[in-house]
Amino acid sequence: MALPFEGTTETILLVEDHSALLKLVKQILEDANFTVIPASSVKEAVQLEADYPGTIDLLLSDVRMKNVSGPNLAKRLKERRPQMRVMLMSGYPGGALLVLNYGWYYIEKPFIPSVLVSKIKDVLRGETREQAADRFDTLKEPRRSFRRLSLDLHRPTLLRARRGA
Repeated sequence: MALPFEGTTETILLVEDHSALLKLVKQILEDANFTVIPASSVKEAVQLEADYPGTIDLLLSDVRMKNVSGPNLAKRLKERRPQMRVMLMSGYPGGALLVLNYGWYYIEKPFIPSVLVSKIKDVLRGETREQAADRFDTLKEPRRSFRRLSLDLHRPTLLRARRGA
């Protein structure tokens, strides 16, 4: 299941307590050429992070796990690795609200593999939430423009533009 993305050198600490999902997301990320450190529990994630000698570029963690939440894990690991970025994932409604308090990124489960990889690449290239929102608003703008234009799709010419529409 190779995805059409350029190779990367970034390392992701993946924390997911559902083994099937952990395996699937690990495969998606490895197919996109990320180095993945998989952990099936918070305890394992803390140990792997402590033992890992290199840079961990991103923590990708489930929000709800046994004993410790994803946000609490992220706060703990960010104390030791402040440069590490954080993206949380959840299948429960309202997960994004938890993330807003910390400025971390969020993706809702289930997700499309290419969307996950694309979002991770956005996070890793340093795009702030404000920049992402601006980019999203820019993408929405042409839709607004189309409300004001009539186009002939068979010939790429403008037929009419209404004023004030």
